[in-house]
Amino acid sequence: MAFKDKMKAFGRNVMESGTLVGEIKKKAGAINKKIVLCEGEDRRVVEAASICVQDGVARIVLLGNPDRIKLDNPDVDLSGVEIIDPETSEKLADYANLLYELRKAKGMTEEQAKEQAKDNTFFGALMLKSGDADGFVSGACHSTANTLRPGLQIIKTAPGVSAVSSFNLMVGRNQYVEDNVLVFADCGLNPTYTAEGLADCAIATAKSAKEIAGIEPRVAMLSFSTKGSAKHDNVTLVQEATRIAKEKAPDLMLDGELQFDAALVPEVAKLKAPDSTVAGHANVLIFPDLQSGNIGYKIAERLGGFQAIGPICQGFAKPLNDLSRGCKTADIVCAVAITALQTVK
Repeated sequence: MAFKDKMKAFGRNVMESGTLVGEIKKKAGAINKKIVLCEGEDRRVVEAASICVQDGVARIVLLGNPDRIKLDNPDVDLSGVEIIDPETSEKLADYANLLYELRKAKGMTEEQAKEQAKDNTFFGALMLKSGDADGFVSGACHSTANTLRPGLQIIKTAPGVSAVSSFNLMVGRNQYVEDNVLVFADCGLNPTYTAEGLADCAIATAKSAKEIAGIEPRVAMLSFSTKGSAKHDNVTLVQEATRIAKEKAPDLMLDGELQFDAALVPEVAKLKAPDSTVAGHANVLIFPDLQSGNIGYKIAERLGGFQAIGPICQGFAKPLNDLSRGCKTADIVCAVAITALQTVK
């Protein structure tokens, strides 16, 4: 089957109503945002750019040499995709000046800024910073460090947010999962949290759950202890994070510390946390550290049969997302759609 035919078939499948991914794409298409894809040298990204435009998911800017991209992908329909070569862009000088102003206090020279701005990921982040794009997606063929460095240096964290974090949408059927979706955080980005950082992660993830997954968040702060059943510094961290989160977001349905079974299983919740309004009904699960979060989502994916979408970044001042280097074209399209929805305040 030719790529064009595959693309049409894919578009029909993903836009099917009633599926979470399909609904995300529909909602993204309705707001018509411009997303920059930084890796025009990667065929998966080029295919995703085409699909996003043809299916109306988002407007796309693809970074790379236009001649090389078209030569390497002769069977991909790129009509409607804007292709920009950072090295020859008319905006390069302006972006270099912006980068210099942002980084001169850290020792960056004007010459270094001119050279750095030619890099696709930095150029994409500068587009986002300047308002020439609404969102940024990269990482298909670059490391997380290479993708997030421009975000941390140029876009920076949103006001009042102490740490950037990530979440995963976990889609699957289970007797304890309403709406066939859970939201896990942080499973892919921040290896260490202070209590305040963990609280900010919980609040941001609740917001993401509502805006992206369309669910009313019920947030469980996870631990190996439920309501003081164990004593340890790790438990104290989660207890303190719970207190801070409740102070910062008093209207949010959030509770902790809760063990995983107490968070999800009503019968266990009645025994371990009978006074909790979240226990037994949680749909947003905040892991205490990256190790447990990463292990947890992979167990759910590999043994529980859940589809893991993400990790999706949150906490940046503007939407910026990192792909897995093992991602498929469909994953990139989904990341574009989610990034578009993150533009909604």
